[in-house]
Amino acid sequence: MAIPKVCGIETEYGVQVTGGSDANPTTASSLLINAYVSDLISRVGWDFEDESPGRDARGFMREGAAPPEVETNLVNTVLTNGARYYVDHAHPEYSTPECSNVLELVTHDRAGEVVLARSMAAATRILPPGDAIVVYKNNSDGKGNSYGCHENYLVDRATPFARIARQLTAHLVTRQIYTGSGKVGCEEEGRKSPEFEIGQRADFFEEEVGLETTLKRPIINTRDEPHADAQRYRRLHVITGDANLAEVATFLKVGVTAIMLALVEDDWFGSNELVLVNPVQAMHLVSHDLSLSEPLELSTGERVTAIELQWQLLSQARKYSEVNGLSVLGEEHVGAMVLDRWESVLAALESNPSTLSRTLDWVAKLELIEAYRKRHQCGMDDHRIQALDLQYHDLRPQKSLFARLDMERLVEAADVEKAVSDPPETTRAYFRGECLKRFASQIAAANWDSVVFDLGDGPLRRVPMMEPLKGTQAHVATLIAGSGSAAELLERLGA
Repeated sequence: MAIPKVCGIETEYGVQVTGGSDANPTTASSLLINAYVSDLISRVGWDFEDESPGRDARGFMREGAAPPEVETNLVNTVLTNGARYYVDHAHPEYSTPECSNVLELVTHDRAGEVVLARSMAAATRILPPGDAIVVYKNNSDGKGNSYGCHENYLVDRATPFARIARQLTAHLVTRQIYTGSGKVGCEEEGRKSPEFEIGQRADFFEEEVGLETTLKRPIINTRDEPHADAQRYRRLHVITGDANLAEVATFLKVGVTAIMLALVEDDWFGSNELVLVNPVQAMHLVSHDLSLSEPLELSTGERVTAIELQWQLLSQARKYSEVNGLSVLGEEHVGAMVLDRWESVLAALESNPSTLSRTLDWVAKLELIEAYRKRHQCGMDDHRIQALDLQYHDLRPQKSLFARLDMERLVEAADVEKAVSDPPETTRAYFRGECLKRFASQIAAANWDSVVFDLGDGPLRRVPMMEPLKGTQAHVATLIAGSGSAAELLERLGA
């Protein structure tokens, strides 16, 4: 049976400096994060001991490949909710803690938005009057540069990677119809135009399979860095997704992909695989097809639209659920919720996409833009339209166009606020976060799979956490609560 789909989201945020400051994006990102963490009781850095982004799941690295570099010199910290908050190249990046439940992940993704909003406010207090750092939850600067929103899924190491690549690609290409954030201005090489398209990231993908994340981006990323027991687990690093503000879009993006991975692990498709003839071309085509009617060619010779392909995947997922259940998503009712919402969204996209203007980012943004164009009699190339596009993603509450819309919510504001400081209770993030709350002064560093303690009277003590579903509240809450110091906790752990 497929293993539980522990998952997380890494979001690189767009950053802009306004006013008279000449700070570059890297400096601005550092200032932003430092301003936020300086308001916290204490700060714990990131442990780079196990970072290996150049390891390739295929067992080799293509000549000329450019895996991500590990930038140990930039701001990098761990928060009490178990999240990682750091500078990645020229962007502030927020990586949610590991979650075992898709709704919980939506909550923690929203908590990241709150952290970034508070970071902006904290930075404003220390910047010269009139200066500000503005953060956007989007994926493109409109000048040919894209930054990512990456998903991570726990996968059984025994599942052949070639099967994952072969059976997941069609889903990643076509899920754009409900995960896209919408964008004004095509940035595909040789096809520059002011048109509106569904996905922000699609134009930037050039390969089917590969290790890179910033150049020659592949639909299937081969990074083999599990941050867990490498003999048992793989971490599938998905880089095709847009950064979503709409909670339903995030819920479906992660929930449906987690279900698809369960089907792949259990070899459910067998000979009924859905394989696209030209996935990269299809990736671009789906993003530009606002009619949702362009056919995509399958290896069988059949031609189907993105919606039709998603219907076929949903049919397989329902059959799988009837036989195996969907406890891999944390709880059965969450899996059922994903299937039902997936079905209702596909039905609406098929009949009348505009009914999803409170549900999906790209539909909400398109409706907003078309209403503005109608009022002001302007084209899609008007600079005001491009400004409106960007303002949709502005995380300043008083400036955000998204915040003004009556978008459907799946999680409670109180739960989001709690997730800003508290870790999930059902993964190892609980141990990491609670230790940071109680013993931060005695923690030298932390990362996904370990916490390093410095008791001051001997060598550093590393506590490994190679099992993502251990170190939960059920496992260690009593142990932590009963420890008056880090030394006592380590002694009790050893016993």
